[in-house]
Amino acid sequence: MPSPASTSADSDDKILMTGHRRARIVEQVQREGSMRVADLAARFDVSEVTIRSDLVILEREGRLLRDRGGAVAKGSHHFVTSLLGVDQRASLHLDKKRRIGAAAAQRVSPGDAILIDAGTTAVEIARQLTHVSPLTVVTNALNVALELGAAAGQRLIMLGGTFNRESASTVGALTEQSLAELSVQKLFLGTQAMDADGLTDSTMEIAQAKRAMIRSARQVILVTDSSKWGTSSLTKVCPLTEVDTIITDNELPADARTQIEALGIELVLV
Repeated sequence: MPSPASTSADSDDKILMTGHRRARIVEQVQREGSMRVADLAARFDVSEVTIRSDLVILEREGRLLRDRGGAVAKGSHHFVTSLLGVDQRASLHLDKKRRIGAAAAQRVSPGDAILIDAGTTAVEIARQLTHVSPLTVVTNALNVALELGAAAGQRLIMLGGTFNRESASTVGALTEQSLAELSVQKLFLGTQAMDADGLTDSTMEIAQAKRAMIRSARQVILVTDSSKWGTSSLTKVCPLTEVDTIITDNELPADARTQIEALGIELVLV
């Protein structure tokens, strides 16, 4: 049997290893902006259960923010929205999203056929459209469909596909095939991140769905709050030049306004 002294030493070593791992987790999350549980488990060669336990402790200590899928750095905008759940994202910049939604809804007329992307800003558009009739709305977003499903005089087309929990929307081959058969006047597009080079999103499936939406629309209207500018995510969606109009809040930096307008894109600040 091991001696009490050796047992105590082993226990101390485990505590040191755990503390070292947690410190490195914080460093990694701060460096990347966000990390998923599976990636952290692989990087530190421990189980996902262990990582989740670490994240609980680290959040309790105020060293990072925990999400169902991983963790995000405190005070970081980089990748944050791609990890936060839909309910959590809905409360971020809510007043700005409502103003953007109202401005976007003003561009919809009775008789239009429109496409609304998934996102917490997109649902604010839907809330402004319940009285517009007749109207055809195509969407892959569950929250948008729930807002408009009971609206009288509206035709709601819900795109099929694989349910994506991160965006609460459908994605995949079925979604893209359906979009290939449709033609709408206006697309109200959301984004996880953007800069002068273009739009990026968190997964390839979401990015592919957005590209299919762009191909189905005659006019692409990007609806996003200004916090998304200057951030980036994993997968490229499209160059900024594929967007016709950007509706955002008036806190967009001056250099961003200059770059957007230089590309010939209509910029609406609310």
